[in-house]
Amino acid sequence: MARVLVPLAQGCEELEAVTIIDLLRRAGIEVVTAGLDAAPVKASRGTLLVPDTTLDAVAEETFDLVVLPGGLPGATNLDADPRLGAILSRQAEQGRWCAAICAAPLVLANLGLLDGREATSFPGALDTALHSRKHPGIRLSEDPVVIDGKVVTSRGPGTAMDFALTLIELLAGRERRDAVELKLMRPR
Repeated sequence: MARVLVPLAQGCEELEAVTIIDLLRRAGIEVVTAGLDAAPVKASRGTLLVPDTTLDAVAEETFDLVVLPGGLPGATNLDADPRLGAILSRQAEQGRWCAAICAAPLVLANLGLLDGREATSFPGALDTALHSRKHPGIRLSEDPVVIDGKVVTSRGPGTAMDFALTLIELLAGRERRDAVELKLMRPR
């Protein structure tokens, strides 16, 4: 069974975080949510999320995928955490999956994990003048979900379901994705 880490930072986008966690768990994937500290996480719209554990407790564990919910200031808080940077860098070095949605692709960009790759994000998160000078090697896309190598990025709350379903397919196969999606009653 695949194992996934979802770091939760204060100010994360709850729609993205809960959609990712819920759909991956529906697919039978083990999801570990980890707060940057031991406190409940107050998401960007005021929803309180209670992580399974802390980032310190799982920092040395192995995951098939580390996926970052976006939102502000959640993505900024993730970006400022050197422990998460070390986890993501190790993930990439070991050829394991990294994923981020909304503003969180900036975390991957600042670690150099998007250099030379196609990626997407919430408009402005990667393509402001400051970031384009800092990250000139990123090929920006407006697609809802982009896969380049072992990195997956997505646009924002409205693409969270497509993002999570894509992650299911990558980790558990098309059949598992289709089974989860069928029960969601999504329009075809």
